[in-house]
Amino acid sequence: MKIEQLLILQFIGHLLTDYTLQPPVKALEKNEYGFRSRFLKWHILLSFILSWVLSFQWLFVFGAIVISLSHWLIDGLKIYINRSKRFGKYAFFIDQGMHLVILTVVVLLYQHWFCLQPVFELLPDTAIPAIIAGILFCSKPANILIKEILGVFDIRVRKTGTEETDLPNAGKLIGIVERWLIVVFILISQFEAIGFLLAAKSIMRFKSDESLKTEYLLTGTLLSFAIAIGAGLLILHLFL
Repeated sequence: MKIEQLLILQFIGHLLTDYTLQPPVKALEKNEYGFRSRFLKWHILLSFILSWVLSFQWLFVFGAIVISLSHWLIDGLKIYINRSKRFGKYAFFIDQGMHLVILTVVVLLYQHWFCLQPVFELLPDTAIPAIIAGILFCSKPANILIKEILGVFDIRVRKTGTEETDLPNAGKLIGIVERWLIVVFILISQFEAIGFLLAAKSIMRFKSDESLKTEYLLTGTLLSFAIAIGAGLLILHLFL
Protein backbone atom coordinates (compact mmCIF):
# COMPACT_ATOMS: atom_id res chain seq x y z
CA MET A 1 0.00 0.00 0.00
CA LYS A 2 1.21 3.50 -0.87
CA ILE A 3 0.91 6.48 1.43
CA GLU A 4 -1.33 8.14 -1.17
CA GLN A 5 -3.75 5.23 -0.98
CA LEU A 6 -3.97 5.39 2.80
CA LEU A 7 -4.53 9.16 2.69
CA ILE A 8 -7.28 8.87 0.08
CA LEU A 9 -8.96 6.02 1.96
CA GLN A 10 -9.00 8.11 5.13
CA PHE A 11 -10.47 10.99 3.12
CA ILE A 12 -13.21 8.62 1.93
CA GLY A 13 -13.86 7.67 5.54
CA HIS A 14 -14.19 11.34 6.45
CA LEU A 15 -16.64 11.98 3.59
CA LEU A 16 -18.77 9.02 4.67
CA THR A 17 -18.70 10.05 8.33
CA ASP A 18 -19.32 13.78 8.00
CA TYR A 19 -21.64 13.78 4.98
CA THR A 20 -22.99 10.60 3.38
CA LEU A 21 -23.92 8.80 6.63
CA GLN A 22 -24.77 11.89 8.68
CA PRO A 23 -28.46 12.90 8.55
CA PRO A 24 -28.99 16.69 8.22
CA VAL A 25 -31.16 16.77 11.34
CA LYS A 26 -28.44 15.11 13.41
CA ALA A 27 -25.81 17.44 11.99
CA LEU A 28 -27.88 20.44 13.10
CA GLU A 29 -28.31 18.91 16.55
CA LYS A 30 -24.56 18.39 16.83
CA ASN A 31 -23.85 21.98 15.76
CA GLU A 32 -26.38 23.34 18.25
CA TYR A 33 -25.51 21.31 21.35
CA GLY A 34 -21.82 20.49 20.86
CA PHE A 35 -20.57 18.09 23.55
CA ARG A 36 -24.13 17.77 24.90
CA SER A 37 -25.38 16.28 21.64
CA ARG A 38 -26.53 12.66 22.05
CA PHE A 39 -25.64 12.01 18.41
CA LEU A 40 -22.01 13.08 18.86
CA LYS A 41 -20.87 9.85 20.54
CA TRP A 42 -22.33 7.74 17.72
CA HIS A 43 -20.77 10.06 15.17
CA ILE A 44 -17.36 9.59 16.78
CA LEU A 45 -17.82 5.82 16.97
CA LEU A 46 -18.61 5.76 13.25
CA SER A 47 -15.56 7.91 12.58
CA PHE A 48 -13.33 5.43 14.45
CA ILE A 49 -14.80 2.35 12.74
CA LEU A 50 -14.55 3.75 9.21
CA SER A 51 -11.06 5.14 9.77
CA TRP A 52 -9.75 1.80 11.06
CA VAL A 53 -11.59 -0.42 8.58
CA LEU A 54 -10.62 1.65 5.55
CA SER A 55 -6.95 1.64 6.55
CA PHE A 56 -6.86 -2.17 6.03
CA GLN A 57 -4.14 -2.26 8.73
CA TRP A 58 -4.37 -3.60 12.27
CA LEU A 59 -1.95 -1.11 13.78
CA PHE A 60 -3.82 1.87 12.36
CA VAL A 61 -6.19 1.40 15.29
CA PHE A 62 -3.99 3.98 17.06
CA GLY A 63 -4.37 6.44 14.20
CA ALA A 64 -8.12 5.83 14.11
CA ILE A 65 -8.34 6.60 17.83
CA VAL A 66 -6.50 9.90 17.35
CA ILE A 67 -8.66 10.85 14.36
CA SER A 68 -11.93 10.03 16.15
CA LEU A 69 -10.90 11.83 19.37
CA SER A 70 -9.90 14.92 17.39
CA HIS A 71 -13.25 14.64 15.63
CA TRP A 72 -14.99 14.64 19.01
CA LEU A 73 -13.03 17.67 20.20
CA ILE A 74 -13.49 19.72 17.02
CA ASP A 75 -17.20 18.95 16.66
CA GLY A 76 -17.80 19.58 20.34
CA LEU A 77 -16.13 23.00 20.20
CA LYS A 78 -17.68 24.01 16.88
CA ILE A 79 -20.66 25.45 18.75
CA TYR A 80 -18.45 28.29 19.97
CA ILE A 81 -17.20 29.03 16.46
CA ASN A 82 -20.80 29.09 15.21
CA ARG A 83 -21.69 31.70 17.85
CA SER A 84 -18.71 33.91 17.05
CA LYS A 85 -19.66 37.14 15.30
CA ARG A 86 -16.30 37.29 13.57
CA PHE A 87 -15.79 33.66 12.56
CA GLY A 88 -19.32 32.25 12.66
CA LYS A 89 -19.91 32.22 8.92
CA TYR A 90 -16.54 30.54 8.39
CA ALA A 91 -17.28 27.74 10.90
CA PHE A 92 -17.74 25.11 8.20
CA PHE A 93 -14.39 25.86 6.58
CA ILE A 94 -12.54 26.05 9.90
CA ASP A 95 -14.12 22.78 11.04
CA GLN A 96 -13.36 20.89 7.82
CA GLY A 97 -9.89 22.39 7.52
CA MET A 98 -8.93 21.15 10.98
CA HIS A 99 -10.34 17.69 10.28
CA LEU A 100 -8.34 17.36 7.06
CA VAL A 101 -5.12 18.70 8.57
CA ILE A 102 -5.29 16.26 11.49
CA LEU A 103 -6.17 13.38 9.18
CA THR A 104 -3.16 14.16 6.98
CA VAL A 105 -0.78 14.55 9.93
CA VAL A 106 -1.92 11.25 11.46
CA VAL A 107 -1.37 9.39 8.18
CA LEU A 108 2.10 10.90 7.71
CA LEU A 109 3.12 10.12 11.29
CA TYR A 110 1.80 6.59 10.96
CA GLN A 111 3.94 6.06 7.85
CA HIS A 112 6.95 7.41 9.76
CA TRP A 113 6.50 5.18 12.81
CA PHE A 114 4.99 2.04 11.27
CA CYS A 115 5.37 0.05 8.09
CA LEU A 116 2.45 0.17 5.66
CA GLN A 117 1.41 -3.47 5.77
CA PRO A 118 -2.25 -3.92 4.86
CA VAL A 119 -4.14 -7.03 5.95
CA PHE A 120 -4.74 -7.72 2.26
CA GLU A 121 -4.01 -5.75 -0.90
CA LEU A 122 -7.55 -4.84 -1.89
CA LEU A 123 -6.77 -1.81 -4.05
CA PRO A 124 -3.58 -2.27 -6.10
CA ASP A 125 -4.19 0.93 -8.06
CA THR A 126 -4.35 4.39 -6.43
CA ALA A 127 -6.71 5.58 -9.19
CA ILE A 128 -9.57 3.41 -7.91
CA PRO A 129 -9.88 5.00 -4.42
CA ALA A 130 -9.23 8.42 -5.99
CA ILE A 131 -12.20 8.02 -8.35
CA ILE A 132 -14.39 6.77 -5.48
CA ALA A 133 -13.36 9.77 -3.38
CA GLY A 134 -14.10 12.13 -6.28
CA ILE A 135 -17.56 10.66 -6.83
CA LEU A 136 -18.36 10.87 -3.12
CA PHE A 137 -17.07 14.45 -2.86
CA CYS A 138 -19.16 15.56 -5.84
CA SER A 139 -22.38 14.35 -4.22
CA LYS A 140 -23.66 15.58 -0.85
CA PRO A 141 -20.38 17.25 0.29
CA ALA A 142 -20.31 19.45 -2.82
CA ASN A 143 -23.94 20.52 -2.23
CA ILE A 144 -23.05 21.60 1.30
CA LEU A 145 -19.83 23.28 0.17
CA ILE A 146 -21.72 25.36 -2.42
CA LYS A 147 -24.31 26.36 0.18
CA GLU A 148 -21.57 27.45 2.61
CA ILE A 149 -19.71 29.45 -0.05
CA LEU A 150 -22.92 31.27 -1.01
CA GLY A 151 -23.53 31.92 2.70
CA VAL A 152 -20.08 33.47 3.18
CA PHE A 153 -20.82 35.95 0.39
CA ASP A 154 -24.41 36.41 1.64
CA ILE A 155 -25.85 35.23 -1.67
CA ARG A 156 -29.38 33.94 -1.25
CA VAL A 157 -32.86 34.36 -2.66
CA ARG A 158 -35.09 36.36 -0.35
CA LYS A 159 -38.68 35.10 -0.37
CA THR A 160 -41.36 37.72 -0.83
CA GLY A 161 -44.37 35.44 -0.44
CA THR A 162 -45.52 32.32 1.33
CA GLU A 163 -46.03 30.16 -1.75
CA GLU A 164 -43.25 27.64 -2.37
CA THR A 165 -42.68 26.99 -6.07
CA ASP A 166 -39.19 25.50 -6.04
CA LEU A 167 -38.11 21.90 -5.59
CA PRO A 168 -34.89 22.21 -3.55
CA ASN A 169 -34.30 18.45 -3.33
CA ALA A 170 -34.65 18.15 -7.10
CA GLY A 171 -32.07 20.91 -7.51
CA LYS A 172 -29.66 19.05 -5.22
CA LEU A 173 -30.10 15.85 -7.21
CA ILE A 174 -29.58 17.68 -10.50
CA GLY A 175 -26.38 19.19 -9.11
CA ILE A 176 -25.06 15.79 -8.01
CA VAL A 177 -25.81 14.13 -11.36
CA GLU A 178 -24.27 16.97 -13.36
CA ARG A 179 -21.07 16.83 -11.30
CA TRP A 180 -20.84 13.06 -11.74
CA LEU A 181 -21.26 13.50 -15.50
CA ILE A 182 -18.57 16.18 -15.61
CA VAL A 183 -16.10 13.97 -13.73
CA VAL A 184 -16.83 11.08 -16.12
CA PHE A 185 -16.47 13.35 -19.15
CA ILE A 186 -13.08 14.55 -17.92
CA LEU A 187 -11.83 11.05 -17.14
CA ILE A 188 -12.73 9.87 -20.66
CA SER A 189 -11.36 13.12 -22.18
CA GLN A 190 -14.70 14.30 -23.57
CA PHE A 191 -14.28 17.93 -22.58
CA GLU A 192 -16.65 19.19 -25.28
CA ALA A 193 -19.55 17.41 -23.57
CA ILE A 194 -19.13 19.67 -20.54
CA GLY A 195 -19.92 22.69 -22.72
CA PHE A 196 -23.05 21.01 -24.06
CA LEU A 197 -24.10 20.14 -20.51
CA LEU A 198 -23.70 23.76 -19.37
CA ALA A 199 -25.59 25.05 -22.42
CA ALA A 200 -28.44 22.60 -21.89
CA LYS A 201 -28.79 23.53 -18.24
CA SER A 202 -28.66 27.24 -19.10
CA ILE A 203 -31.56 26.88 -21.51
CA MET A 204 -33.66 24.90 -19.04
CA ARG A 205 -33.00 26.81 -15.80
CA PHE A 206 -32.15 30.39 -16.72
CA LYS A 207 -35.25 31.38 -18.67
CA SER A 208 -36.92 32.87 -15.58
CA ASP A 209 -37.96 36.52 -15.55
CA GLU A 210 -36.75 36.86 -11.95
CA SER A 211 -33.27 38.29 -12.49
CA LEU A 212 -32.15 37.93 -8.85
CA LYS A 213 -33.16 34.28 -8.74
CA THR A 214 -31.48 33.69 -12.10
CA GLU A 215 -28.22 35.18 -10.79
CA TYR A 216 -28.45 32.97 -7.70
CA LEU A 217 -28.93 29.85 -9.82
CA LEU A 218 -26.12 30.88 -12.15
CA THR A 219 -23.74 31.39 -9.24
CA GLY A 220 -24.59 27.97 -7.83
CA THR A 221 -24.22 26.33 -11.23
CA LEU A 222 -20.81 27.87 -11.88
CA LEU A 223 -19.61 26.78 -8.44
CA SER A 224 -20.97 23.28 -9.08
CA PHE A 225 -19.19 23.05 -12.43
CA ALA A 226 -15.96 24.46 -10.97
CA ILE A 227 -15.96 21.87 -8.15
CA ALA A 228 -16.60 18.97 -10.54
CA ILE A 229 -14.02 20.15 -13.09
CA GLY A 230 -11.45 20.63 -10.32
CA ALA A 231 -12.10 17.14 -8.93
CA GLY A 232 -11.97 15.56 -12.37
CA LEU A 233 -8.73 17.28 -13.39
CA LEU A 234 -7.14 16.43 -10.04
CA ILE A 235 -7.89 12.73 -10.50
CA LEU A 236 -6.87 12.80 -14.17
CA HIS A 237 -3.48 14.44 -13.71
CA LEU A 238 -2.44 12.99 -10.35
CA PHE A 239 -3.76 9.44 -10.35
CA LEU A 240 -4.38 8.34 -13.97
